[in-house]
Amino acid sequence: MSENTSKFLSLILRHKPETIGINLDNNGWTDVQELLIKMNASGQSLTLEQLITLVDTNDKKRFVFSPDQSKIRANQGHSVSVDLELKELTPPKQLYHGTAIKNIDSIKEKGLIKGDRHHVHLSSDPETARKVGMRYGKPIVLIINSEYMYSDGYKFYLSDNGVWLTDKVLPGYIIFE
Repeated sequence: MSENTSKFLSLILRHKPETIGINLDNNGWTDVQELLIKMNASGQSLTLEQLITLVDTNDKKRFVFSPDQSKIRANQGHSVSVDLELKELTPPKQLYHGTAIKNIDSIKEKGLIKGDRHHVHLSSDPETARKVGMRYGKPIVLIINSEYMYSDGYKFYLSDNGVWLTDKVLPGYIIFE
């Protein structure tokens, strides 16, 4: 099973379920058996055992099964409309965001925006943020003053896989080092 399988599953469960003809319910879930049948029909060979291994070993814990393993969904990062039933939580004093140095001028002007996703993604530790930033070029880790944001009324959520989520981060809450 390759990294391409994980990326394809991300595409299906986060952005384009229609690619293989599946539907996500209001909370982002889809039937595991239907997913397997339609992935295999699209040329992406995947067994239930391989899917379980992929979910269990995915380093970013992008996917989760329902308790009876009959359904699966992505934990966050959707560009399609779903309600992940996230609960508002008080964030730690600081969170981190990894990006590429080439994005800094735009971030200094506009802050962090969610774009076509539901939320801005933040990490609880700088190393995870650095790894995220590496995907986009030479990485830089931004420090987010989440304590002040929260006291100013911004809402924070924690996804099942430990990613902190918020709607936006204005430049004044970002420490650029």
